[in-house]
Amino acid sequence: MIACNTLIRAHLSNLRCKLDLNPKPFFFPLSLRLLTSVPLCNRISSCRIRTRSFSAIPEVAPLEDESLEDLAKDTVEHLLTHQDDVARLMKMERRSGMDIHSKRWFPYLDRFKCGSESLNSREVIEAVAPVLMEERKERLKRVVRNRSYSVCLVVEGLCDFGNVSATFRSADALGLQSVHVVSCDSSKRYRENRHVSMGAEKWLDIELWNSPKECFKVLKSRGYRIATTHVGMDAVSIYDMDWSRPTAIVVGNENRGISDEALELSDLHCSIPMKGMVDSFNVSVAAGIVMHHAVCDRTMHLGCHGDLNEDESQILLAEFLLRHNNSSISIANEYAKRKAHMLLIPRL
Repeated sequence: MIACNTLIRAHLSNLRCKLDLNPKPFFFPLSLRLLTSVPLCNRISSCRIRTRSFSAIPEVAPLEDESLEDLAKDTVEHLLTHQDDVARLMKMERRSGMDIHSKRWFPYLDRFKCGSESLNSREVIEAVAPVLMEERKERLKRVVRNRSYSVCLVVEGLCDFGNVSATFRSADALGLQSVHVVSCDSSKRYRENRHVSMGAEKWLDIELWNSPKECFKVLKSRGYRIATTHVGMDAVSIYDMDWSRPTAIVVGNENRGISDEALELSDLHCSIPMKGMVDSFNVSVAAGIVMHHAVCDRTMHLGCHGDLNEDESQILLAEFLLRHNNSSISIANEYAKRKAHMLLIPRL
């Protein structure tokens, strides 16, 4: 019994030595202390996690990806068969179709209508730009710097919307802002082609025409020469053309090529020199080659393809910001309302 008590006391004494009854304060490493200084209940930014608002007060929705319904409306097939929706894509007010007094064509006025109010491009940028990520804003600015209206694309009588989509994608990628579609056949059913255009139609100025005569008359009034792609004895090589002049590149139907009416009304015929056994390219490939050479030639002789001045660049940037998302329009409208309200407040 005595031996047992001795063993117990020895064990307790050993345990007491191992336990520090007066422990020193323990400090986390600096990196851990910085992390633990943030309250666990700190609110998470709403731009990272989407939540459903149950408030009865309407709010301007943050910029986010387009809905499936909006994507469906903006497909090339839908746009080319619904002229009102083409006009809906362009937000800033536009000049009249014919502008014989302008030495250099630029389609937009410095005004965006918001109901009874209006905003200029600076105000649109001030309203919408803060809600975009910096990377997105920088990309839009870079695109605007490389945009030009000096070369435009005209597709005449194409039957396959896949080809139209492909030419739109090439035009956007190369910095052409203006594209024109003449009498596209809408009597047939075509597959969805947004994956072909990669959404390029959203960022282009698209104009629809019923005939080459109607289209060419307006383009000539804007200062363009009409160059139809055509394999013939009188065709000029695209490598011998002066691309510093405002030029409308016209490509034709997949099977018949350029119509006789368009050939007769054009200022010149141009062609891509062929080195193989075949004598033509696919229409979307041909359009891409001609546009690419035009941009390269302009860059070599002018220093760059993009040629918008400061005011035009600001207006086009405002246009792109408004096209970015439907919420952009709501934000601009709210800004216009606040602007009108401030004007009504008497100055002290």
